[in-house]
Amino acid sequence: MIAEGQDKVASDAIEFEYDLPEPPEKVWRALTVPELLAAWMMPNDIRPEAGSHFAFAGPEAPIECEILDAEPERLLRYSWREQPRPSDAARQAPLDSTVTFTLARTVSGGTHLRIVHDGFARKAMPAVAMAGIGCRLSLGSRGSRQPAAANTHLPMLCAA
Repeated sequence: MIAEGQDKVASDAIEFEYDLPEPPEKVWRALTVPELLAAWMMPNDIRPEAGSHFAFAGPEAPIECEILDAEPERLLRYSWREQPRPSDAARQAPLDSTVTFTLARTVSGGTHLRIVHDGFARKAMPAVAMAGIGCRLSLGSRGSRQPAAANTHLPMLCAA
């Protein structure tokens, strides 16, 4: 379980943070309803229950996942196991990593969304890998040592 207020991010992680005007209930739906998640990520069969397994329809092979933690409207954490592409000679082992979404209600009733993908940077270049799987995130950071911001919040949430 992720401790409340945990700010430390592993050196092999990528992090995204964004303040969204939508409430945590709506953001949670965008992260956990298969059709809504597919609209901004990839087709999937997610069930947000700890211990359940699901897969994203990756570009070359399914990305196998397991829900590690699920606290509605607050925390979603799952494992991410992506097989290397046959053309990826530099990476022979699967990408075993963890994705954590932390949601916190803002004073205005919106959501502060934090996304951390641990174990990602050591195996793949984030910009190339994210573009390759179709995730629409901006990896450019604004200023030094600032987390990059997810730029798909409006399309992601419009359907939720």
